Amino acid sequence: MDFAYSPETEALRERIGAFMRDHVAPRDAAWQAEAKTGKVPLAIMEPLKQRARAEGLWNLFLPSLRADQPGTRLSNLQYAPLAEITGRVHWSPEVFNCNSPDSGNMEILQLAATPEQRARWLNPLLDGAIRSCFSMTEPGTASSDPTTLQTTITREGDQYRVRGRKWFSTGALHPNCKFSIVMGRSDIEGRLPAHNRYSMVLVPLDTPGVRIVRDVSIMHHHSPEGHCEIDFDALVPTSNLLGQEGDGFAIAQARLGPGRIHHCMRTIGQCELALELMVARAKSRHAFGGPLASFANIQDWIAESRIEIDQARLLTLRAAWTMDTQGNKAARTDVSAIKLVAARLQTRVLDRAIQVFGAAGLTEDTPLAWLWTWGRALRFIDGPDEVHLRTVAKAELKKAGVPAARH
Repeated sequence: MDFAYSPETEALRERIGAFMRDHVAPRDAAWQAEAKTGKVPLAIMEPLKQRARAEGLWNLFLPSLRADQPGTRLSNLQYAPLAEITGRVHWSPEVFNCNSPDSGNMEILQLAATPEQRARWLNPLLDGAIRSCFSMTEPGTASSDPTTLQTTITREGDQYRVRGRKWFSTGALHPNCKFSIVMGRSDIEGRLPAHNRYSMVLVPLDTPGVRIVRDVSIMHHHSPEGHCEIDFDALVPTSNLLGQEGDGFAIAQARLGPGRIHHCMRTIGQCELALELMVARAKSRHAFGGPLASFANIQDWIAESRIEIDQARLLTLRAAWTMDTQGNKAARTDVSAIKLVAARLQTRVLDRAIQVFGAAGLTEDTPLAWLWTWGRALRFIDGPDEVHLRTVAKAELKKAGVPAARH
């Protein structure tokens, strides 16, 4: 395993870094100000997207792009360090058409869509012309165990009835969000094994019977594009089914692996930013007769943060390398490990940085409070800590020939 970045990756890191410095960072304050009003800052975002595509910094995340599809066709290992750079400004991945949940939905459609579905939904997503959302989590079930999902997908002639309530469907309030990929139970009688009872369908958001109930705030932070609760009682054509009935779990697993690489590397970028701010504050702020940087406990926090960030990066790069060389299934345990490590890393590093800033770290004068809350939310997003611990433990016990307990 050689994790030295290739010349191509180094060149892209330099180009992405320059783009972030010259075009994204100068617009961050304006983006934040407009977002606080509840509006999606399209007037800021769209010109940046056009510039990024013109410069060849587009769809960086999707290794399986075909020759007729726009993008850069990077492996997971090549894309990972670029995600670290874009993660430093939380809204910037959309500039490069690499934002969640669209990136995951593009992966799903690339994998499972019919030619007609590609033409209607995938191609506009790849062009950045529309947005999408993903509806899996439900308010009434323990969504950490997706076999408990209650939303149903039942056939009525040449249509499917999609009925249920979802929440945390990120992006549903974006004015360009046109559809959701909805996961629900299609084997109502329970005749099939648990993981073959669920399917995914494409549901246009303008379908009668689709109702956005509310935008759910996360740790009191509101996103202008929404983390929405959506009520579904809608009919869609059977041609909107992704794959075959019962393929929902298999498609979901294919989606989650690369997406977790993206989340983790963006987290590492945010932790790097927090560490930089912590060091600058420790150097400039004086108390009790000297700079904060002269105190042993502050030095310990800086050192621990540097070590932990580097550890998390190396583990994430190994997961990306395994995924590229051996496939998503082989990387499953590593992917669970990095998801756990990265989310915990973010809350630890941000907590230290906030402490160094004092009360100022709790305010909107720095990005630290927002980044801490997002790190805390990541301990649920894409699966809670406990699920990932269980996955890693099962793999370790299997090596020793010990069956993992069911509960």
